[in-house]
Amino acid sequence: MPTRANSDLAKQLWAVGDPVRLRILRLLPQESNCEGGNNVSALAKRLGLSQPTVSHHLRILRQAGLVTYEKMCRDVYYWIEPAGAMGMLTNLGEVFTAASPELKKKAKGKRVKVG
Repeated sequence: MPTRANSDLAKQLWAVGDPVRLRILRLLPQESNCEGGNNVSALAKRLGLSQPTVSHHLRILRQAGLVTYEKMCRDVYYWIEPAGAMGMLTNLGEVFTAASPELKKKAKGKRVKVG
């Protein structure tokens, strides 16, 4: 994996390694819309956090390429960035399969439940 991809993956893993940011990701939709309360105010209320705290976490997720946003319906709404999320998963998979080709064979077709 090229150095740039390693750097990007490390940034993404750090971003999702925070429990609050994981909670935010679970609340965000997969596509852009202004329904479902995916703006900072609604997210802050659902999470029981201040708006500045939620904005801070959203900024980190945006900088990692995992979340995107758009101003719609008189507010800014957020959602998961599919390309960023899939890129992170692909790169992480390459880390483990590069370390052991046997892992790739064993994992093929198996799903692992975490938590």
